[in-house]
Amino acid sequence: MKSKVVKLAFLVMVVLAAGSITNQASAQVYVSVRPVWHPVARPVAPSPRHVWIDEEWEARGGTYVAVGGHWAMPPHPGAVWIPGHWAHERRGDWWVAGHWRRR
Repeated sequence: MKSKVVKLAFLVMVVLAAGSITNQASAQVYVSVRPVWHPVARPVAPSPRHVWIDEEWEARGGTYVAVGGHWAMPPHPGAVWIPGHWAHERRGDWWVAGHWRRR
């Protein structure tokens, strides 16, 4: 019985630690000057079902880094890619990542 309680307590600590790491990683990065956009050459699609995911921005070290475009298969039939975009508020601009949406 005691070992089950210890295992449960350990599991709870791991879950709580993972949650705090996730919260830290999702902190918003605001910039006053948006980074320069460098278009990526679009290679030929691997199949007619693939969708082009244009270059996105990823927050790293308090700034944004371009993450090159790529072809991807929709996660389910009828899914559409919603491109990322810049949003603005009093603290500055921040990148809203693209995502898949059901039709």
